[in-house]
Amino acid sequence: MKVSVTHKEGMKFEAKTAKSSFVIDCPVISPVEYFLAGIITCSATDIVLLPKNQDKTVTDLVVDGEVVRNDTHPCKFNTLHLTYSFNSDGDDIMAARWVMASLETYCSTINTIRDTTAISYSITHNGKLIRENEKMISGGGSKIDMGEIESCPS
Repeated sequence: MKVSVTHKEGMKFEAKTAKSSFVIDCPVISPVEYFLAGIITCSATDIVLLPKNQDKTVTDLVVDGEVVRNDTHPCKFNTLHLTYSFNSDGDDIMAARWVMASLETYCSTINTIRDTTAISYSITHNGKLIRENEKMISGGGSKIDMGEIESCPS
């Protein structure tokens, strides 16, 4: 994957990918807000595609994300809470599995930040709260000390 960003004027930048381009207009929408929107959209696409692979349909999907960041630089994400709300023709267990599969396996943006950010989620499925403030199984916002690992010399 390759992205090229070009300064246009003032605080406007154009991002070009192999497929398309878009304008990033700072400070109207900050790069960090674009980043968070990308993280949320990555997971949201999974919540549409995973059920589709099981001949199920998701409707009325809304994913909200709330981040707590460091007060000082670098102002990294400390915590991320995602709130999923959607309807489907699957049962509650399937709905929870779709979200967990996105978070733990398929969403590459979430899996990129999971070792430095404590990630939690809530799910409302067909109007019923089925998970509240659950934590991701992996990650959790801190490095895990695996001890010394023997490796090949560089």
